Amino acid sequence: MRVSDADVRRQVVESVKSFYCSVAPKQLLDGLQPTSPGYRLQLLELSDLAQTLLLSTATLENQPVVKLQLLKTLQMLSASSDRNCALMLNARGAETICLHMNEPDPSGQVLFRSSEILWNLLERGSMDKVTAQLSSMECVVSLKEAFLHQLMNGCSHADFQLRNDLLVITTLIAENPSCQLIESLFAKQLLVFATFPELKTPNPLVRNLNLSYNNDDLKLKKLLLNLLVSMSKDFAALQLYREEQVMLALLTLAKPPAAAPERPPGLRHWSSVQQDELQLQALATLAAIAPLMLDEYMSCQGNARLLFLLDCCIGQDSYFGQGHSFHGDGDRGSKKAQMRHCIRVLRAVTSSGDESVNQDLCDQGTINQLMGILMQMEASPDEDDEVTLEIKSDTQLILSALCETDMHRKELFGSDGVEMAVHFLRKGSDKFFSGLGHNRLVLSTVDCVWSCIVGCYTTEDYFLAKEGVFLLLDLLVSSPRCVHSIVLTTLLELCDNPNTLSHILSWRDDGDRTAPGLLLQLWRREEEELGVRRNKHGGLTDPQRPLLSFYQQDSQRLFPSNIPSAAVLEISENLRSKIFSIFCKLGFQDLPGLSAKDYVTLSIVRRYLDFKVCEVWDEISRELISDGVRPVSPDEEALRSIAKVAGDTAARVMAEQISFLEQQEKEIVSEEERMYKEEVKAQRKKYIDSSRPRPKDGDAAVHPAEWRLTLSSEGSTSSYLSVTAPRKVYFRTVVKKKVLVAGEAEMIIRLGRLTPGYFRLLQRQVSGEVRMQPQGSLIDPIAVMMASVGTGVCLYSARQMAERVQLKHPNV
Repeated sequence: MRVSDADVRRQVVESVKSFYCSVAPKQLLDGLQPTSPGYRLQLLELSDLAQTLLLSTATLENQPVVKLQLLKTLQMLSASSDRNCALMLNARGAETICLHMNEPDPSGQVLFRSSEILWNLLERGSMDKVTAQLSSMECVVSLKEAFLHQLMNGCSHADFQLRNDLLVITTLIAENPSCQLIESLFAKQLLVFATFPELKTPNPLVRNLNLSYNNDDLKLKKLLLNLLVSMSKDFAALQLYREEQVMLALLTLAKPPAAAPERPPGLRHWSSVQQDELQLQALATLAAIAPLMLDEYMSCQGNARLLFLLDCCIGQDSYFGQGHSFHGDGDRGSKKAQMRHCIRVLRAVTSSGDESVNQDLCDQGTINQLMGILMQMEASPDEDDEVTLEIKSDTQLILSALCETDMHRKELFGSDGVEMAVHFLRKGSDKFFSGLGHNRLVLSTVDCVWSCIVGCYTTEDYFLAKEGVFLLLDLLVSSPRCVHSIVLTTLLELCDNPNTLSHILSWRDDGDRTAPGLLLQLWRREEEELGVRRNKHGGLTDPQRPLLSFYQQDSQRLFPSNIPSAAVLEISENLRSKIFSIFCKLGFQDLPGLSAKDYVTLSIVRRYLDFKVCEVWDEISRELISDGVRPVSPDEEALRSIAKVAGDTAARVMAEQISFLEQQEKEIVSEEERMYKEEVKAQRKKYIDSSRPRPKDGDAAVHPAEWRLTLSSEGSTSSYLSVTAPRKVYFRTVVKKKVLVAGEAEMIIRLGRLTPGYFRLLQRQVSGEVRMQPQGSLIDPIAVMMASVGTGVCLYSARQMAERVQLKHPNV
């Protein structure tokens, strides 16, 4: 390519292009075979041919035909290989192509081929390198000239597409902080086009600009609106936005069709579908720009315009969205997309914290309007989709931003707002992981309670009356760990109301667990997540580090000076400080529904602040040692005293925990004894009732006279004789175990099922804790005698009955 002859250069370029030809040559020399296309392309990548051809473009200014062929070849090289793109970028290929794309071209294809090469470099090369090379003043000016030429002179579909492609490249350059769009005045010219035709301007750039209002012009308009978002990252561009009245143009585009002025007949304008897409694009642009230009937003009455659009979205009129654009997510023929982006803009401006904007919204009745929208959407029979859930959650966030710091607005939120919040809390978190946005709705609902209800006693009392605290505790049970922090924070803030404590203490879940028990379980679960060492009962194992987590152990080995204290950061990063604060409100005595394990954990919670203070001092002491600093004697003595107090406190807590466990063991034993006694009484009553005779016919005696003799001996047969009537004699013999416990009266029971309490009693008898009352030596002979008497009576009765039957029925 260093040879100046045009034919030689053209032949070289054609030879390179032939590498991409897959047709085999017609004539081959003897003994030679054609190489495969893949091998040829691999050779091209391994060589520096792409870089060499790129550098030769500067020498072809006077040879436009060869230059066009070279650009085609470079287009093929950049489209087929990432390595070729990397080689071209190493030679500053993007800058070289951009600087030479406006040179005289009789064919009119140089600009097209150059833009295609730039696109290939953006897609297959490093986008950061491409935008960095195109951000220079010379390249931006070259892009400006090419874009203006296509905008003013383009007439075909290909020209319109090329114009839009150059604008996309310009948008990518605008994201580079070092680009020269503003300095080259290209940005100011683009803003004039972005506000046309919404604003009438005498600028000569648009005086002769005629839009066809076709799809290519629609893409141009949407690209210009998107460029506004990219340029807004540069604060110098905001001054240009003010000068060109960009805010007014965007709010004009965002008007609903019903509010648009009547257009004179015969003039071309955007169709309803195009207007719908531009409206959504303008709203999306406002969401990014309005928080940066609040003064212009307020001067253009942005709140009033958006609230009017919101009314049109929920009204029963003939205004419907088309749902064709990128921002038109939602049902076709509905207004969900417009409502969604309108709510987004309101959320963006309220989240900025500007009091004038929020006050203006409240003065226009936004709080009641938004609550009405929420309840109207809840009353709709349609199922919640992603768009609907986003609208609901964003609406609640707007209410939170408006009411968070103003007591009067919380009063305006009132009972209707409490009803709304309670309604959403009752939904629970069953669909938290649905992927549609229920997680955002749960979080925004709790945030709405925190910002709009907490702090105003009127709304707090109504929230309590509606069982709001119960719903928050139910949410704490059913929700995942990521929600626990905000729920506990809300409960802690509500505890400032004295009526809240009784609601918390009276709450029970489905398993009859109390709120203190739930909080202590969350504490144990949190310490398990943090890697705090505890024994199987949840008690202390290391008195020197009663609260130390795994993260703190790692940070203590490093002692970096550029980060805050790990002991202090730990307070805000987990739930233990919030649980401790709630217990400080509830108290640590007479808490309902706690087990021995809960009391073990409660002893740690009670001393949390003491342990944390000692932990901070211990960290200070170790940092001094690691830095080689020796404190003065009084300070050193104070540090030793603090360490001793920490150890003594941990020892007392461990002693308390041991006493809790011993008390639990005693209660278990006592409960076993009580259950055994109750079982004994029940079995005795059951045995006595079952042993009473029941006559089988009407002739039997109704009021029998009964004499019972009870004899017992260990391991022997016990009997008792019951005589109920002269003609009715009953005799029963059972095997019985006699039990005497600590002077207890003699009892006769039938041995029922073996219980743990019975085995425990046997163990105590073996160990000598319980002694059996000694039995008499005449028990066995008396038992044998009674058995003989009983047998004789039975035989006598049987004989008497047989004789009577024989007398009544002699033929039998």
